Amino acid sequence: MRARSMLVAGALVASLAACTTSGPDGNEDSGANKGDGKTLTMWTTEDVQDRVETMKKIAAKFQASSGIKVNVVAIAEDQFDQVMTSAAAEGKLPDLVAALSTEGVQSLAVNKLLDTTTPGEIVKDLGAGTFSPAALKQTQDTSGAQLAVPSDAWTQLLFYRKDLFAKAGLPTPDTLPKIEAAAQKLTSGGNSGIAISTTPGDAFTQQSFEYFALGNGCQLVDNSGKILLDSPACVDTFRFYNDLATKYSVKGNQDVDTTRANYFAGKTAMTVWSSFMLDELAGLRNDALPTCPQCKNDPSFLAKNTGVIGPVSGPDGQPSQFGEVVSWAMTRDANKAAAKQFVEYMMNEGYTDWLGLAPEGKVPVRKGTAQDPQKFLKAWSTLPAGVDKKVPLSTVYSPDVINTVVEGPDKFDAWGYAQGKGALVGATQGELPVPKAINSMVNGGTPQKAAQQATAAVQDIEKSIDK
Repeated sequence: MRARSMLVAGALVASLAACTTSGPDGNEDSGANKGDGKTLTMWTTEDVQDRVETMKKIAAKFQASSGIKVNVVAIAEDQFDQVMTSAAAEGKLPDLVAALSTEGVQSLAVNKLLDTTTPGEIVKDLGAGTFSPAALKQTQDTSGAQLAVPSDAWTQLLFYRKDLFAKAGLPTPDTLPKIEAAAQKLTSGGNSGIAISTTPGDAFTQQSFEYFALGNGCQLVDNSGKILLDSPACVDTFRFYNDLATKYSVKGNQDVDTTRANYFAGKTAMTVWSSFMLDELAGLRNDALPTCPQCKNDPSFLAKNTGVIGPVSGPDGQPSQFGEVVSWAMTRDANKAAAKQFVEYMMNEGYTDWLGLAPEGKVPVRKGTAQDPQKFLKAWSTLPAGVDKKVPLSTVYSPDVINTVVEGPDKFDAWGYAQGKGALVGATQGELPVPKAINSMVNGGTPQKAAQQATAAVQDIEKSIDK
């Protein structure tokens, strides 16, 4: 799982003290170029070297066709807040930020660092109907203004062993009761029914819980802004999560690495992970290979025998799915005309190359064009995924799996954005009150106390950002 950006709303307003900003080559001016209008500065937290080089190649293609140069500046994700704060204080904001998380978009908007006019123009030019409606909604404010241009997404999924489910006569685990029943039945012989995250300081625990919570009707806040983590639907979701973690999951604190490792070892029948696991599950990354007993003779065994579930539902809710949309964001100081031209290029001529950076985690949220509505979905299905080996995911997984992944962005939901609480969501990603409450719960607490603990913590966070 690639952790989503932890840009916290309060971080940018707490201090705008100046400090030097520098790019990966030590260049002290990584801010926007104010010169001839033919140079753009693009920041990205996609700082893996091969991705940076690929982005530079895409930028070079754009320059060849437009005459506009794009300086690609890689910023380490854990340094992004500090560097952005400093750049704002020094008047050296970049023109663009690539692959910015939804929390990041909302936080920059709260701090009035975004151009919130041009993104809407871009979406209109490209055709709003060519985008996933849910992706557009996540990147708008409460008035419907487009804060950024949604670029791509990763989807949260429930991975499960189809062979074990078939042998046990279990139905597809697409509801909370079915998931819990399957976890109970498949916990035996030293194997667990599910591997689920419980680490307190890990956004992965938040993402895993929110995946189930959304489907069970548990929301962070209501339309009036009242915090709802102690509501009956949320208490029930805490109970569900507690039962999974304490009765049917691997013992001890679990995190992003251990949940994957247990599934890859064939030690658990289910796990919650993002679409980023698809290439690893297919044996395309040497540093994260499946190790199950059957995998020794057939490295693709797990991929062949794994099903994925997108939306899940509980007794208190409707089918819903968690995922992360990332976007092109333009700053308030951007060269608007050039930035608009570049983003439109990246969402059209350069879009397939962009998705090819990591197809398993860059699911297109623009499906095609008015002339060819499936253009980018079709192109995505042919893109080679992986690191040490590269093959299209469609050659490894069944059409059902691929369809579940590409349909995910249409079904996305997330806490707080629809209610206009993006700043609060961003702040909670820094404090992680829900993972802390979950960890207390599974180590001797109760679902009711966890709900109360999380609610009180979020209320305190809200007070701090309202000051």
